[in-house]
Formats: sequence, C-alpha cells, structure tokens
Amino acid sequence: MIVVTGGAGFIGCAIVQELNQRGISNILVVDDLDHEEKKKNLGSVKYADLQGKSVFLDAIESRSLTSPITALIHMGACSSTTETDRAFLTKNNFEYTRHLTEFCLEKGIRFIYASSAATYGDGAEGYLDDESQLNSLRPLNLYGDSKQRFDLWARDRKAFDKIIGLKYFNVYGPNEYHKGDMQSLVRKGFFQIQETGKMRLFKSYKPEYADGGQERDFLYIKDAVAMTLFFLDHPKIGGLFNVGSGTARNWNHLAHALFLALGKEPSIEYIDMPASIRDQYQYHTQACMGKMRKAGYDAPGTSLEDGIKDYVQNYLLPEKRLGE
Repeated sequence: MIVVTGGAGFIGCAIVQELNQRGISNILVVDDLDHEEKKKNLGSVKYADLQGKSVFLDAIESRSLTSPITALIHMGACSSTTETDRAFLTKNNFEYTRHLTEFCLEKGIRFIYASSAATYGDGAEGYLDDESQLNSLRPLNLYGDSKQRFDLWARDRKAFDKIIGLKYFNVYGPNEYHKGDMQSLVRKGFFQIQETGKMRLFKSYKPEYADGGQERDFLYIKDAVAMTLFFLDHPKIGGLFNVGSGTARNWNHLAHALFLALGKEPSIEYIDMPASIRDQYQYHTQACMGKMRKAGYDAPGTSLEDGIKDYVQNYLLPEKRLGE
C-alpha cells in the first residue's frame, strides 16, 4: 500500500490521480475533508481507504497500522505563508513529519516529503539544494521556517541517506480550489479577468524590479507530480531536491499568458502591496535543477505559456479537475 498524506489536497490529489494512471489504487489517503472542494478532488480518483490526520498519526505513534506500507508520500502540511501561529506550525509541519520519518526509517519504508522553496528566504544565499548549506538559509516567514527546521533535523540525523525532501517552487494547476488565498495567481487572475476584464498585480518596491516584474519559478502541477514520482521509482536515491522549472519568469509574463489563453487583450492594473507582507515578499526565485538532472530526471518541462493554456482551456473554463 502507498500512503499519500494531504491526498485530498492540491499536489497530493494529483499524485493519487497519477498513481491511478499507473494502475495503482491500493492507496491510503490521509486527509481531513474540511473543505467541500477537497471532497470533490477525491471524487475523480480511486483509493483503498481514507483516514483523518489525527487517526493516522495515532496509528503511526502506536505502531498499530495493519496494512503493509511500501511508500509514504507526505504532502500533508500547512502551506500558508501568512500563518502566524508558530506552535501550530511546529506541531503540524515539524513534529508530524518527524514522527512519519522515524516510523519509515524504522520500518524500511520509502519516505518522500514536501519541503518548500520558502526556505530560501530572499534568495541572498542562492537556490542550491545542497544539504551542507542549509544553515545559511534565512526564511522570511514562519511557514518557511517550519520547513527549514525539519530539513535541518533530517540532515543532522543523516536521514537524507534514505529519505527524499522536495523543495517545491511556485506550483499551479487544477485541484487547488480549496486553498483560498493560497491559490495560484493563475486561478485568481482567471476570475479577475472574467469578472472585470483586468488583472491586478502588485507594484514593486525595489527599483531594480518593474511593477509586476517580480520573478518566480513557476511549475505546472503535472511536472511537479512527475518529479515527485521519479523518486518513488528510484528508491535508492536520497537527499534534498529542488522541484521547479529552473527558469525565472515574472508576474507580467504570467498575466500575458493568461490573457492569451483566454483570447483577450492584456489589461493589467498595478496595486499597492499590503504593508503586512512587504518585508516578507520574495522578488526572485529560481530553482537550481542540476542536482535533479544529475539524479537522472530528464523529462522536458512545461513552459509557463503551455501550462497556463492547458490549465485554463482544459480545466478552468470547463470547470473540470484532474482525472475528469
């Protein structure tokens, strides 16, 4: 059995759907169905069982799981970059992952977990997925800090010899509909354009970046899943890896690609960035992908334009999900 925590969520559900495409349905989905959209995400996938997070964690801690597990893909965590409750993030993102790691190492189970590009902070130390350089990173928010603390814990206990940590960059695509304000700007912009004919982007507060010129490494969900399952297929590889496109594109590029996918002329309005996030805002992210390529992953990536076109025309406009 393969366990996917956060299996009703964005990346987790896409992983379950791709496992189904491989003919695998003996899957334990671990998630709390606390949003109607998460329930809908599971409507188009096949799985053997569904457990709530606390029930599953109790079974892990008591070592009372009855079904043999071959792999545990851990996508279940708080992904809000604006979360301010440190104790909650410690329990949900750090301690939970630690319990799962210890269990998998003890039982010889393949363990893959989601870290985050938020660990890189403002990028002053670069974006190299090198475990030996983790101490130099300074995340800009508590979410990134919670991921960074676990990465350090795993490294210091030499767990990366056997487990995989994945630093996801800006992933977008179908099945993110439950994420509220943490949804990608592709979907937010889609509705802005449909409702007003315009798309809103933040002004820049650094002279070296134009308004809307702040850069991100955008990654389509289908590529993110392919990279994740590469490590399921290659269980002897261990370490911490970036999951990105390797290319920095800016918000203006994203907006123009979105208007193009909708067959509309671009109309962009630049708005003030909330003061509450200005000191935590990343102006540039770009994954170094050499380590991933050296590990053997050689699939071509999806361009921002092609990813947005697929998302808009095959999912957002017809109101479909992956697998439908």
